[in-house]
Amino acid sequence: MPNWARLVPELLVGNIDASLRFWCDLLGFVVAYDRPEQGFAYLDCDGAQLMLEQRDDRATRWRTGTLEYPLGRGVNFEIEVSSLRPIIARLEEAGWPLFMACEEKWYRAGNFERGQLQFLVQDPDGYLVRLMESIGERPVAGRSP
Repeated sequence: MPNWARLVPELLVGNIDASLRFWCDLLGFVVAYDRPEQGFAYLDCDGAQLMLEQRDDRATRWRTGTLEYPLGRGVNFEIEVSSLRPIIARLEEAGWPLFMACEEKWYRAGNFERGQLQFLVQDPDGYLVRLMESIGERPVAGRSP
């Protein structure tokens, strides 16, 4: 892989196979490399990267507290993709529920607003994933660029 992200979350997961099915088969990530004997996989989706690690309740080295479903409370992982349609279609076909339906949203960034289509879905361990497709920029009403 030519471009490694400078910030890569590593998610502890209850079942690496179930997580790989979700992240790869439904969301479209690919395994950049893995260590199956350790229950580890490094994933990539057009530069969005994350690591999955099979949870081992005997190993507490990096654990800061009790792990209870849903994991990752207080964080959502925003991932930009080129098109939401095929992802939503795969999720629907698999019967995977959305946490929040697809919506158009505009966020102010200085004198511009950045538009995106977005929806939220939880992975098998409850991590909240926000997938988004950019729909452009526009000036903020009443402000000059």
